[in-house]
Amino acid sequence: MRLRLPALVDDRWLPVETALCQPDSNCHTRPGANRNPGVYWDDVPDNAASLVLLCLDRDAPSRRDQLNREGRLVPASLPRIDFYHWVVIDLAPQCNGIAPGSCSDGIVVGGKTRPAGPPGSRQGRNDYSKWFSNDSDMAGTYRGYDGPCPPWNDTRLHRYLFRLLALDVATLPVGDDFDGREAVAACSGRILATAERTALYTLNRALGPDQNR
Repeated sequence: MRLRLPALVDDRWLPVETALCQPDSNCHTRPGANRNPGVYWDDVPDNAASLVLLCLDRDAPSRRDQLNREGRLVPASLPRIDFYHWVVIDLAPQCNGIAPGSCSDGIVVGGKTRPAGPPGSRQGRNDYSKWFSNDSDMAGTYRGYDGPCPPWNDTRLHRYLFRLLALDVATLPVGDDFDGREAVAACSGRILATAERTALYTLNRALGPDQNR
């Protein structure tokens, strides 16, 4: 099984239009286009009953006290945790991809109630639901895709893992209000094949490609 992200810049970087936040030379960041990237796959096992697509940041800081603060840098050595940006389950095995901007195109304050997606699929809560929980302007339940917004003062490049799982069940046994961790746990013992692709993104203009400067 093979997974492809055709729009990557220099075959490594997520394009800025896929991000929730993009760099800004005057105030560090500004809102991004928040368009889901195009993700495509092939060579799915013949006996697959459904597919699961995940996108997660492997380098989210484990502490928030130093984030986005003037005069401070988040050290690359700070312990990191996973941050789920997208969880799609119950994809039909005949589905061979998701077009760019088809599931997310713009920022929805408070989160998307029913994000668009391939027929029959379900999209879970992403981790912005927790991240914005104490922000009166942004709080809500964020479902479907919402793109990268790593700290602008982080000295570590963030790796975004796109993972496709082929399962032996047509419907993953989770309720409708599931998140990434619940979906992954429910996949245990049901995985027939896995494909992965990692892309990079940063809001630290000293680390990013020309598109981020």
